[in-house]
Amino acid sequence: MRLKISFFSLLITGMFIAPVVFGQVKAAYFKFDKTTVSANANDTFQLAVVIDAESDQLSSADSYIIYDSSVLEAQSVANGSFFPTVTNNITSGKIYIAGMVDDAATSKTGSGTLATITFKALKSGSATAAFDCQSSKIIKNDINASNVMVCSKNGTSAVSVGGSSSATATPTPGTYNGSPTPTALPKTGYFDEVPKLAVPGMILLFLGTMVRFLLL
Repeated sequence: MRLKISFFSLLITGMFIAPVVFGQVKAAYFKFDKTTVSANANDTFQLAVVIDAESDQLSSADSYIIYDSSVLEAQSVANGSFFPTVTNNITSGKIYIAGMVDDAATSKTGSGTLATITFKALKSGSATAAFDCQSSKIIKNDINASNVMVCSKNGTSAVSVGGSSSATATPTPGTYNGSPTPTALPKTGYFDEVPKLAVPGMILLFLGTMVRFLLL
């Protein structure tokens, strides 16, 4: 009886220890080449979509990347080198990228770039690029075309967008070229005194003329 209990205890213990000793089961997943990105409004930047097959042999993959379209705009997708054939489709807030082998008798292993996305930062804020787990798939090259993607292993990329990168024009100070040119001649007071001086002069001229006339 005691021997049976000991054997049962060893069996239970082995069930918990085995994953640690032999390692956890590997599974394929998607990730980005950058986990964080900092950009300014109106800047463009690239995010590479990386596929890791782990220990599997793959025949194709479908990745759906979702993001906040009010902060980011996906402008283009460049094919990567992991799969020989890659297609893509961009819609607002979602990008579809698919890759596959050209020959069903071949498969892909290891990890590599599925595609590279060019984003434009639209305004200040934050956004996260992530893989839509419900739609994305990584297909194993087997008779059942098994989806071996594990959602919990898929990566994300946090994007932080600051203010506009456009340089603000600095006002150029004017050059001082001496005294400013007046728009009107200044009043010196000289012409204000002319009437005062002219009246007595005219009187004296009149009196002098009369005296000369009387003396003739």
